Amino acid sequence: MIRAYKFLMRPTVRQDQALSEMLRDHCCLYNGALQERRDAYRHVSKTSVMYAMQSAQLKDIRALDPERQGRWSFSSQQATLRRLDKAFAAFFRRLKAGEAPGYPRFRGVNWFDTVDFPKDGDGCRWDSTPHTPVTRVRFQGVGHVKVNQHRPVAGKVKTVSVKREGRKWFVVLTVEQTQPDPLPATGSVVGIDVGSANFLADSNGSFAPNPRYGRKASAKLEAAQQALSRYPRRKATDRTANHQRAVEKVAKLHGKVRRQRLDHAHKTALTLVREHDVIAHEDLKIRNMSKAPAPKPDPDNRGAFLPNGAAAKAGLNRSIADAGWGVFLAILHAKAESAGREVIAVDPRNTSRRCPECGHTAQENRPTQEKFHCVSCGHSAHADTVGAINVLRAGLVRREAQPA
Repeated sequence: MIRAYKFLMRPTVRQDQALSEMLRDHCCLYNGALQERRDAYRHVSKTSVMYAMQSAQLKDIRALDPERQGRWSFSSQQATLRRLDKAFAAFFRRLKAGEAPGYPRFRGVNWFDTVDFPKDGDGCRWDSTPHTPVTRVRFQGVGHVKVNQHRPVAGKVKTVSVKREGRKWFVVLTVEQTQPDPLPATGSVVGIDVGSANFLADSNGSFAPNPRYGRKASAKLEAAQQALSRYPRRKATDRTANHQRAVEKVAKLHGKVRRQRLDHAHKTALTLVREHDVIAHEDLKIRNMSKAPAPKPDPDNRGAFLPNGAAAKAGLNRSIADAGWGVFLAILHAKAESAGREVIAVDPRNTSRRCPECGHTAQENRPTQEKFHCVSCGHSAHADTVGAINVLRAGLVRREAQPA
């Protein structure tokens, strides 16, 4: 089992400068490799440059530029080239599937915030000595950096990454662990229905309120973004001190909202995993749910468009993003795997329109967002609770149908 640990680093002033230079030079390598691929395809008879060809050039690049490229780990530079190769693989996959291609773009210094080291001990070294007062991690070209290790690392460290968030630096460890002992069985099964009014409702009739961290911080975010908009767009190296402070304030507010969502998702998922053996949820396509509506051209007025509900859909999209369903479900699956619990994703169609008493399915069964009233048998309940009950039943049916 693979698990990740994220710790805050406390570099000195010189180490902070060296880490920034490491990101800058890896960003230059990424952009240079991207430019080579673009030029080769456009000007050399549509020739495709692959990772193996660019990785073979690293030795010459390091020899030609020892001050900026030769001082860093060879393996970390290979990881940066692999990142570009994955971006092109995703581009061709989307192109083949008929989706918006999203051609790989050049990265600015502020948009390149991670350097990966594929193996512990190759360009980096995690200090795993137990019972030491200070934990350190060593990076080639930077030195030994202090780490605020708030919990022990269990398992063998496989990869190490450096990540910058604002003015803070973090080290991310990928650790290989043995499968932990499962939690004691509780004999309980539950279905959950996530929503925007309530964060989730379960099949037992309980509700978890939606904290709406983004909406609570919207006033401060709006003021900070308005202050930032007064400055013209310019490169990070050309920003004034006031401009830089405005950028950091917006980033700080967004970072706080993100951490609050993660904390809420972790606590909610942990409660579910501790209390239930089987958890069923809807297999939501969140990206499709949050798409903007297609424009409606006006047939009688060329160049004009009819109302398509874009304003109302934008509000719903903000609520979906603020709830963070995707992050929560990913955390729920990870915690369930560690605890030996079972999580089942079911088809969400008609889960809130099907009567749990008689099975009648109709759009009229749900007259409002919260109310469910069956037009066939008269059963009334909260719509989210009805959806959670139907999700649980569908999950149990799918579980029994699965081969042993």
